[in-house]
Amino acid sequence: MKILAVVEQRDGEVPGASREVVSAAASLAEEAGGEAHALLLGGPGVSDQAAALGAFGASQVRVVAHDALADYHPDGYSKVASQVVKDGAYDAVFLPATSQGKDLAPRLAALLDVPLAQDITRASVVDGALELIRPVYAGKAFTQIHVEASPVLATLRPNVFPAQERDGTAQVESVDLDLDPDAWPTRVVSFEATGGDVPDVAEASVVVSGGRGMKDPENWKLLDDLRAALGSDAGLGASRAVVDAGWRPHGEQVGQTGKTVAPKLYFAIGISGAIQHLAGMRTAGTIVAVNRDPDAPIFKVADYGIVGDLFEVVPRLTEEVRALKAEG
Repeated sequence: MKILAVVEQRDGEVPGASREVVSAAASLAEEAGGEAHALLLGGPGVSDQAAALGAFGASQVRVVAHDALADYHPDGYSKVASQVVKDGAYDAVFLPATSQGKDLAPRLAALLDVPLAQDITRASVVDGALELIRPVYAGKAFTQIHVEASPVLATLRPNVFPAQERDGTAQVESVDLDLDPDAWPTRVVSFEATGGDVPDVAEASVVVSGGRGMKDPENWKLLDDLRAALGSDAGLGASRAVVDAGWRPHGEQVGQTGKTVAPKLYFAIGISGAIQHLAGMRTAGTIVAVNRDPDAPIFKVADYGIVGDLFEVVPRLTEEVRALKAEG
């Protein structure tokens, strides 16, 4: 089995979600007696990041460098990726289920004329074929997926497949394609950064989310203080109710109509736990809930629950986290 991992890069850096996809592809390829390759698209100089992917199991990294690919471009990336997939005769293609991956994957599926399995949380090789599993019904059930088309195209949920380092190096191959950006029907005019140095909620390993229990958008500083105390890998999330109220940007929304997250640690502060929100976070490794209502649905999925006033609990929690960080 020959598997290709489509890798993201931002400002020349490969994010953790892409390293996870490479590692997952390598594990499955090894299980099937095959090999895993990686595809890295970017501007001139992006190949500097290619060799490092060998440490996560890629035996070969195919690099397409072009000025027009320096930033994500839906037409350019999908056309280039589809060409590489066809030329390489891959049995499976994996992408991270990030904002970019979820935009690119269906475009790639259309160009390859294959179905797409989205948001996979488990994958294995059964009788020489890939078996994929994804949560459904707000995470209350799981669906087994067997794709009969070739290649098998899937996005993998971030923070679910560990990025395991291995002893190995990758052969870096520069792919020379005849690109005509003027023929692409869309233009990327600009990128507007949000969140500053705060990680995207879909990729953060720790997420601090707030709901209507925060009472006022000015109170979000309590959550930001906790996030900062937890470290640079922590991101901010929000329920749909507060996003609809205009308290927080849509990019932070966690849930069925927002982003699906799977961090190692998830804080649900002042969030009741409506099924739509649970659909986006119940696969988190450890869930900590703070709510003054002991019957709040969030406590049914929480690993740790604190029944109390969040305006008293969160500052105390932040102090304890800071103290522990200082000790160690």
